[in-house]
Amino acid sequence: MNRLAGVTSPYLLQHADNPVDWWPWGPEAFEEAKRRDVPVLLSVGYSACHWCHVMAHESFEDETVAAYLNERFVAVKVDREERPDVDAVYMEAVQAATGHGGWPMTVFLTPDAEPFYFGTYFPPEPRHGSPSFQQVLEGVSAAWTDRREEVAEVAGRIVADLAGRSLAHGGEGVPGEAEIAQALLGLTREYDEQHGGFGGAPKFPPSMAVEFLLRHYARTGSEGALQMAADTCSAMARGGIYDQLGGGFARYSVDREWVVPHFEKMLYDNALLCRVYAHLWRTTGSAEARRIALETADFMVRELRTAEGGFASALDADSEDADGKHVEGAFYVWTPEQLRAVLGEEDGAFAAAYFGVTEEGTFEEGASVLQLSGEARPVDAGRVADVRARLLAAREERPRPGRDDKVVAAWNGLAIAALAETGAYFDRPDLVERATEAADLLVRVHLGEVARLTRTSRDGRAGTNAGVLEDYGDVAEGFLALAAVTGEGAWLEFAGFLLDIVLEQFTGEGGQLYDTAHDAEKLIRRPQDPTDSATPAGWTAAAGALLSYAAYTGSEAHRTAAEGALGVVKALAPRAPRFIGWGLAVAEALLDGPREVAVAGPVGGELHRTALLGRAPGAVVAVGEGPGAGAEFPLLVDRPLVGGEPTAYVCRHFVCDAPTTDAGELAGKLGG
Repeated sequence: MNRLAGVTSPYLLQHADNPVDWWPWGPEAFEEAKRRDVPVLLSVGYSACHWCHVMAHESFEDETVAAYLNERFVAVKVDREERPDVDAVYMEAVQAATGHGGWPMTVFLTPDAEPFYFGTYFPPEPRHGSPSFQQVLEGVSAAWTDRREEVAEVAGRIVADLAGRSLAHGGEGVPGEAEIAQALLGLTREYDEQHGGFGGAPKFPPSMAVEFLLRHYARTGSEGALQMAADTCSAMARGGIYDQLGGGFARYSVDREWVVPHFEKMLYDNALLCRVYAHLWRTTGSAEARRIALETADFMVRELRTAEGGFASALDADSEDADGKHVEGAFYVWTPEQLRAVLGEEDGAFAAAYFGVTEEGTFEEGASVLQLSGEARPVDAGRVADVRARLLAAREERPRPGRDDKVVAAWNGLAIAALAETGAYFDRPDLVERATEAADLLVRVHLGEVARLTRTSRDGRAGTNAGVLEDYGDVAEGFLALAAVTGEGAWLEFAGFLLDIVLEQFTGEGGQLYDTAHDAEKLIRRPQDPTDSATPAGWTAAAGALLSYAAYTGSEAHRTAAEGALGVVKALAPRAPRFIGWGLAVAEALLDGPREVAVAGPVGGELHRTALLGRAPGAVVAVGEGPGAGAEFPLLVDRPLVGGEPTAYVCRHFVCDAPTTDAGELAGKLGG
């Protein structure tokens, strides 16, 4: 009996009709494995994962494979986005054993949840040196039946190895100028001068490293840091990784030139990149950065917003092509013939030249991913806008990619921060409203009556999985950004509530942080990953929010916790700067203060806007007027108007500049 019909995960629901007798993760599945004395097959993936769909179609929908699997195993299916803790623990084991990882992740466990055999995608027949999935099942079953002692020994050794990997806090003290300089040098060595970004193929959008580079430039004036940030952003904006018609970014580029993306669109990438492009505009005034920030924000609202006001997790890479087959990228790619069919001969030829659509194609079967030429040449902006609108309208008639509409707390926190700031910078109050509605949903549904964050919700119904550290850190970050933009102190209060839970439930000795709470479900190892990959690590996300909250409130406990957490950045930054980008950005804020800006005046007034546009790394902004303002923001206590006019106060390290009523003077104090 397949037990996935009643779950909230769209990924699990995709498998609810499989002939495999799937169980969701939980003690019942392992009790069943003990009762039957069989191993557990753990299959981990997510709804926008192309190869997860492939393996499902090839193996999990196959009646013969399913019958063998059901007879010899208990099969457990996990959505990695709902259970990042389960995913992290077993992915660490997979990577340690095989040297690589990825999804779908296929792990065989004892009934005590100890792993003993690993893999990712297995094909339906032997291929390129890889056994078929059926052969893997037969081999594991034989080992379990005939060599049980060997299996137990392997499992015990792996669990002992994982247990020995616990981090302390990574380093003594906070990162300083030496570590920052080494990190910058490391990024420079890995920088792709020809195409932007870091490393080779596949190439991922380095949003957090770019945020660090922008903050470093703001603090030090390093032109090299700004150049890497600006050129990388421009290359991505002009490449195929960016949707040139509908806005928004794909997950990554399969090539180093940013031409061919892996087509799924994730909320977290777009939230992080929206904010980065807004910050790039704040730094340089780039019209391209402004356009990309706004188009990406509009994409999130248009295509990812749910009926309840939150934001869905992802759009799938695959959709139906003209023949009704599910094909990766079918929704997004074009041939010259398709352009002509929509636009006519003349505009079709213009669009092909403008978007790099060739007869040979840049993708598969003669199709091309739309991109912009790197050449600077005059172009009729009105004609481009008309062509883009007509192509977008025609594309809307195509079968759409599937949408994973579960709301993940952490990623919504990132979206709240991005939309709030983008709305404030570009006078788009509708974006601030969308951010506020998402924040309301998190408070109403994800916090609910239990006063602890729930990881996910769907259709306004909270899931059953507890929030992890990244949920607390990213949601607090979003609430703090919303407080700065709206002047509503309730968001500061909610952020403080979440961060108090971080101090109580996620913090160990010496400043180390854990991904799961002290009272969370016990796994074979307590996950603890400080590296920033696709999103800020829970560790660095919490460090940033703790530092900002301390700046807002003067709380020594939160500042001390932030500094303790940043010890890991001191250790990792010189060795792996690409994988601690958000940690480096937070370190820049620490080195700069961060600055505390109190605006005694109206929300949205000139001084408030100037404060928000200040480039000082991690600066916090409190705004309000009247006798009650100090009750909402401690920074506004004893901040009177000067001469009856709105007044700004800038402080850092317990030292305050003279108050000013002049926006230009305030901009100068904040690197504006």
